[in-house]
Amino acid sequence: MIKRIGKDEIPECVEVIKSSFKTVADEFGFTPENAPRFTAFATTVERLEYQIDVENRQMYANYTDGKITGYYSLVALEEGKEFELSNLCVLPEYRHKQIGKSLLDDAFEKAKALGCSKMKIGIVEENKRLRKWYEENGFAHVGTEKFDFFPFTCGYMEKQL
Repeated sequence: MIKRIGKDEIPECVEVIKSSFKTVADEFGFTPENAPRFTAFATTVERLEYQIDVENRQMYANYTDGKITGYYSLVALEEGKEFELSNLCVLPEYRHKQIGKSLLDDAFEKAKALGCSKMKIGIVEENKRLRKWYEENGFAHVGTEKFDFFPFTCGYMEKQL
């Protein structure tokens, strides 16, 4: 079951995000020293509270037997016609059970209901498996950017809704 989270669920969501993104960090050799701003290391309760309170992000979680097993957030861009999908993740032990696909479909549905016509995401460009999954779900690759504070390239993708 997917539902919108409240502030009291933020600590559990932080742990789900960190645990989920840690597998990517491990696979690609990211550490708190070489990538302190990477999601696995930079997500905190305070950061998510800021996102919910100041950025007006909508945050959703997948629940399996009462436990949060997946997460994503949406924030409106461009006067609500474009949305950014952030931190879509699934706990490693719950992967390959269609939870990620369910979360993605839910994000499309929620964004469309709010008048969104384009969904944007950012990924680790070197993560070919993830890029392929997003392409299989209708996203098109639109560019890359290299930042000094990341040991990887940021890839950008979009999907018309």
